[in-house]
Amino acid sequence: MTFNIATWNINSVRLRADLVCKLLKNEDIDLLCLQECKSPVEKFPLDVFSKIGFSHLVARGQKGYNGVAILSKFPLLEKSAIDFAGLGHARHIAAQLKNGITIHNFYVPAGGDEPDRQKNEKFDQKLNYLTEMRDYFNANEPKKSILVGDLNIAPRPEDVWDHKKMAKIVSHTEVEVVHLDAVQRAGNWVDVTRKDIPLKKLYSWWSYRAKDWRASDRGRRLDHIWASADIAPNTGGSRILREVRGWERPSDHVPVLATIDL
Repeated sequence: MTFNIATWNINSVRLRADLVCKLLKNEDIDLLCLQECKSPVEKFPLDVFSKIGFSHLVARGQKGYNGVAILSKFPLLEKSAIDFAGLGHARHIAAQLKNGITIHNFYVPAGGDEPDRQKNEKFDQKLNYLTEMRDYFNANEPKKSILVGDLNIAPRPEDVWDHKKMAKIVSHTEVEVVHLDAVQRAGNWVDVTRKDIPLKKLYSWWSYRAKDWRASDRGRRLDHIWASADIAPNTGGSRILREVRGWERPSDHVPVLATIDL
């Protein structure tokens, strides 16, 4: 079975349902994992997506913020929805396909503006969330699994527009990178995007605050696709759809894609 998977922080699925449809019509995608849906599950516009072949959904939602969903052409069995760090937020959903592949979709907390867990409760929550992710995958070794989502960390120097200037900015600080690396090591996860595109500067997010995001190009790679080590050799075709940032009323994130061949 070969299928294409995409992850996208949509920043309101109801507001941008038309953009989701545009993506699904333009690209050969079989599963789309969304974050920051900002919608209760009962108000998720599944009927809109069913009309173009995406009739299967597992999701957790909240009114106005957070929310994660997996849209699929194939039947899905919900596996878990874990409240990491006990925040009461809809930030994780996991589902399994008929071929046994498990897909984890995460929306890691952004962490606020101050990279100090003593002064900034949101940053402390972010690190706690990552620590509980690490502990979970230490206790539950992933097999035949894919982990995707807005992890809100750009771990490598090539994942930000300027490593030196970003070193003390939340999303690229050393402590966040160390915590994310611990999650990756705990599950023996392989960063599929960087397996395919190891050295090139890559971004999946550009701030709304930039007057001209193209000209300044001050991006960060916050959105990720990982594979468990047993299936990582069967992944490839990584792409980041930069052009989506230029669509009308866009999210500040763009879709990240990969292909799994099992």
